[in-house]
Amino acid sequence: MTQVASASLTAQLVQSLRSVGVRLGDTVFVHVSLGPLGLGQDAAPDERGRIVVDAVRQAVGPDGTLLMPTYSFSFCRQELYDLQETVTRGGPWSRSPEVLEYLRRLPEAHRSRDPIHSVAGLGPEARALVSGLPSTCFGPGSIFDRLRAAGAKICLLGLPLEEATFRHHIEEMVGVPYRFRKLFTGQIRDRGVVRREGWLYYVRILASNADSDAARLERLARDAGVCRAAPLGAGEVLAVDCPEFFEFTAGHLRCDRWFTARGPAADPLQLEVTRIGTRVPAVELRSGASMEEMIEALWRLPRDLISDGYDVALTALAGQVPMRIHSYPTGLEGWTWVVPEKWSCHEAYLETLDGRRLFSYADHPLHVVSYSLPFEGEVSRGVLFQHLHVHPQLTDAVPFMFKYYDRDWGLCCSRSLKDRLTEDRYRVVIRSEFSYGTLKVGEVVVPGRSTDTIVLCSHLCHPGMVNDDLTGVVVGLDVMRRLLAQPTPRYTYRLLIVPETIGSVAHLSQHPELLPSLKGGLFLGMLGRRHPHALQLSFAGDTPLDRCFARVLRRLAPGGWTAPFRTLAGNDERQFNAPGVRVPMLALTRQLAPSHPDFPYREYHSSHDVPELVPPGTLEESRDLVLAMIAALESDRVPVNRFSGEVFCSRYGIHIDPIQNPEGNRALFDIMFLIDGTRSVADIAETCGISFEAVAGTIDELTRHGLVAYADA
Repeated sequence: MTQVASASLTAQLVQSLRSVGVRLGDTVFVHVSLGPLGLGQDAAPDERGRIVVDAVRQAVGPDGTLLMPTYSFSFCRQELYDLQETVTRGGPWSRSPEVLEYLRRLPEAHRSRDPIHSVAGLGPEARALVSGLPSTCFGPGSIFDRLRAAGAKICLLGLPLEEATFRHHIEEMVGVPYRFRKLFTGQIRDRGVVRREGWLYYVRILASNADSDAARLERLARDAGVCRAAPLGAGEVLAVDCPEFFEFTAGHLRCDRWFTARGPAADPLQLEVTRIGTRVPAVELRSGASMEEMIEALWRLPRDLISDGYDVALTALAGQVPMRIHSYPTGLEGWTWVVPEKWSCHEAYLETLDGRRLFSYADHPLHVVSYSLPFEGEVSRGVLFQHLHVHPQLTDAVPFMFKYYDRDWGLCCSRSLKDRLTEDRYRVVIRSEFSYGTLKVGEVVVPGRSTDTIVLCSHLCHPGMVNDDLTGVVVGLDVMRRLLAQPTPRYTYRLLIVPETIGSVAHLSQHPELLPSLKGGLFLGMLGRRHPHALQLSFAGDTPLDRCFARVLRRLAPGGWTAPFRTLAGNDERQFNAPGVRVPMLALTRQLAPSHPDFPYREYHSSHDVPELVPPGTLEESRDLVLAMIAALESDRVPVNRFSGEVFCSRYGIHIDPIQNPEGNRALFDIMFLIDGTRSVADIAETCGISFEAVAGTIDELTRHGLVAYADA
């Protein structure tokens, strides 16, 4: 292209930008596709980039700022994102990538850290706009939120309004049913320094109803004067003001939440179920099923974090007790967490190139990494081994591996099988799918005379395993069945059956009104082995609940032991004890000491965790221990003195039988001196070094004479 032709094209671009309202000093975000305009075809790629960049800079002047998309989708592609080197890729907005790349490579350009939707800019406001962004592509504080706050303009050269990705910012801020927040993780390199990060991308469900369709939006925006157009070459230049366009589109979305989608409007969950399908059959459990029957019916199910297998198991358990099932949608933000997608695995296997199948997901759900990405292809032995996991100790067991928030594919097998893989190449098939779904939490409540609540918790989400933590679930259910059959307790008791960690986070974050009433809790897990009971204390470690439960453990569980918070295999008790929550939740398990080579137990997180390893009577022992802890807590009240001075026992005929209550008889005056409304029965027993029952019996005698009353009476 000659210098004259280049200058002429620049002038045309400047004139068109002026015609759609671009003025000196503006901040302008430009999408460009020169092909539909029929311009610049005979110019070299860098020349085309220079012409567009120069034209926009002339239109906004030295006080104006130019921004362009340099989207790479690096984290979506499981690739490292390099701020200085990663090129622009993908999307109709990059049909003229040479223009975007020309801007990105300019020495004075500033580029954002977003590993999916990065933006590069020039001008006095560019650095401030693209620097220090929160880790969200379209949400609050994103580059698009900043464009709106800055009163910027969006310009599209040769593209329809539909290609303005600013629209996704509007959709996220309003909240549309066909999109959700999805976490992508990966590595970002900036001037040689590599950091691992996570970014939230407001993605759409994959059902065709959710395909973008902004033709109606553009037509109405043109009619309303919100979208301005000017001819350029064989096409048009379009422009909108970010604040005005936001309010215009948001108003339509509030009236019709499917306004920018193909439609028709439908339940997104049902759309995804129809698209994905399900292969997990319902499970039948008789009413009043035993703990062993519940385990036998449910343990084989692929109970991944959010999955059909988990839902089937929870639905079956809901038939055993009055249970409310709460649902939390994919993309929901709970505190700092984001609810992930539903995961479905239809088929997965490893085979030799001649078709000899070595193992399959159909054999056991642990043969594929939970939440593995789909993958099909021929791989070398070296590549396979980078994605093939084995148990660190058990040579014949398949390990439980998961990548809930790391995007990768993976298979699992026994070490003995892996050692026999000697061929150069293998075929891998993982037919898995991610979809919009709902995280399920089961809640069983036993109302008490007080709204003060003790919460029990256990997780249901480990596929194809028993002790971790199906045993905790069934023990918790059986405890609740017995509490429901007893007289109304003093406290309210609440059992939560959750997907591990994210289930507790989702439920607590969405029900902050519960927190003030939660006085403590007990996580139940790994209760099916013959190992002694272990009681991990709360974060505080010295609450009345800690002292009460520890005392019952010492008295009723031979060999039982306690451990400080976060020194045993961790579970959902972490979320209850965490800052901002601080509900003192303990954890009751049967596990080996951390110093033991088989900690927490030999078959942990493996295919060897089967019903046969749950000896008869262990579940009942654990259930009865929990019930005893609850009974002690129910009785652990605070006695208040109605006397002053030392009690004249002879006047009242106070006598503690030395045969029936020898400890109480010996400690009578010690007990009386500790009754002042500041100590519970358990506290007094601890101080006196005698049993809870001995103190309770002594206080009952004093209460009979009207000398003592309970604070909550």
